[in-house]
Amino acid sequence: MSDPDIPTRSLGRKSVTLSAQPRDLMGSHERLARAWHVQVITLLPQAFPGVLGHSLTGRALADGLWSLGTTDLREYGVGKHRNVDDTPAGGGAGMVLRADVMGAAINAAQAQAAPGSPLIYLSPRGKPFDQAMAQDLAQTPGMTLICGRFEGLDERVIELFDATEVSLGDFVMTGGEIAAQAMIDAALRLRPGILGNADSAVDESHSSGLLEHPQYTRPAEWQGRTIPDVLMSGNHGEIAKWRQAQAERITRERRPDLWAKRQN
Repeated sequence: MSDPDIPTRSLGRKSVTLSAQPRDLMGSHERLARAWHVQVITLLPQAFPGVLGHSLTGRALADGLWSLGTTDLREYGVGKHRNVDDTPAGGGAGMVLRADVMGAAINAAQAQAAPGSPLIYLSPRGKPFDQAMAQDLAQTPGMTLICGRFEGLDERVIELFDATEVSLGDFVMTGGEIAAQAMIDAALRLRPGILGNADSAVDESHSSGLLEHPQYTRPAEWQGRTIPDVLMSGNHGEIAKWRQAQAERITRERRPDLWAKRQN
């Protein structure tokens, strides 16, 4: 609750309260009705917004261009110690997140999510996350992310809620929180108003199925190495052709899988 003695000013559609307390970037008072909203189910709510609270994404969060909420899975744990996991059925190592606990957390999270938001479970066995998926997510009203832990999540939850399993890559992490922040960043930067220059999201690696061409800036000569002459020529047609050729060369050499897709 706000102190009634502290004045409140209205700036646009946001209400700003003067306070000596640090600003809560994730507070519900910062949400705008049309903001892109992300709800994260996690055992580590203190990990958010993390790096997303800095630089361009942090500024956009403070300005209400997007909003972020966390659902603490521990609050839905069972028993005296609020347990969220149990041993795998059929035996085996590790622990599995319980269906009843996660189910309750998902219901609570979806009540806070923007209507039409996809439910995504961060899992090493999921569909690989890529730029095309980031572009699709950027067009949604937001998303609800489930951060996995331990040996995984009871399969019945995935089936009942029709959650989409997504993987950041062919490796395993201790939890989904870092992966969630990476996904949020990749999709968020494609939203209107996030990047200072909208063209930055168009002319970059993966936006056209190619890796990005080499970049250069001042000084013109460094350690005996110079900027390619064509980039200093002022001939924009030749510069565009050089960049396209370089992007194709780099993609062919470093990512033959992407190059093969482009040829089909």
